[in-house]
Amino acid sequence: MKNKKVSLGLIGAGRAGMIHARNFRAAVPHAVLTAVADPCRDNVQAALEELEIEKGYEDYRELLEDEEIDAVIIVTPTKYHCEIAVAAAKAGKHILCEKPMAMTVEECEIMEAAAKEYHVKLQVAFMRRFDRAFTEAKNVVDAGEIGDVVMVRSNTRGPSIPKPWMYDIRKSNGPLAEVNSHDIDTLRWFTGSEFKTVYAMGGNYRCPDAKQDFPDFYDNVILAAGFANGMQGMIDGAQGVLYGYDARVEILGTKGCIFLGKTQERPITVCRSDMRSYEAFTNSWKFLFKDAYLEEDMDFVDCILTDREPKVTGHDGKMAVKVVNAGNLSVSTGQIITL
Repeated sequence: MKNKKVSLGLIGAGRAGMIHARNFRAAVPHAVLTAVADPCRDNVQAALEELEIEKGYEDYRELLEDEEIDAVIIVTPTKYHCEIAVAAAKAGKHILCEKPMAMTVEECEIMEAAAKEYHVKLQVAFMRRFDRAFTEAKNVVDAGEIGDVVMVRSNTRGPSIPKPWMYDIRKSNGPLAEVNSHDIDTLRWFTGSEFKTVYAMGGNYRCPDAKQDFPDFYDNVILAAGFANGMQGMIDGAQGVLYGYDARVEILGTKGCIFLGKTQERPITVCRSDMRSYEAFTNSWKFLFKDAYLEEDMDFVDCILTDREPKVTGHDGKMAVKVVNAGNLSVSTGQIITL
């Protein structure tokens, strides 16, 4: 299989979709991007022109009928993931699915079952597991250099105001899904354990337009967790913070601590005559995890060619969705939820 090229089709040509598309088009060995599908014709046309490919569809089903395509990347709103993934599996296409994996645990299980039945790979796009700093930190933890892990704290805060469709928690699963899925997976990865208890609080502080029709919407959330192995976890998430894109992690052990997170887009600090210093805060996840996206895409192709299990599986995606659902239940009821 070493000399084989994996032919890929992109389903969803938005911001994240095009990151994957550019990687597969020009930077991933043994991969070729051959088609794009998106319900918006303008998105399809723009993608075809930028990527210099010819096959574009407004219906993803037409892309799945293309026998040349070996695998698909699903980068659509979460509520469509299950439907598309099952159809892709039936068509014999391997699947790289962006997070969140699905809306419910039941949908995740349907996706897992379809991938197993039709013998295709199912990888969930938690790209932080492929980030060089994150993987180095995992090696440090596994080597016992900070002793036993006691607590993992992770935050993701984005500068953008949520899209209006995100206001309906029933359709988006809220910021815990859209923003904090990566943090949930980070806690699972570094603790090596599953969430046991979850307590979450949310509030709407920056989105006044949502308050009348969607009183349950929150743009700020904090979540405290207990793990099956006795470790502790904390997550905070926010949308519309304006100051930049902020993703940081602390891993506290019995003999030390690891700090993860790059906040500067340019490694430069300017000191001015008014005795104030200035640093440019990074404003986009697209910059911060650019290399991690590429490593993730390369690994997806490699797992197809070598016929091995993906490093991030459907089970990983499902467990994150389980915590999202429990967190939202905790936000709405004010109760501690036991998973």
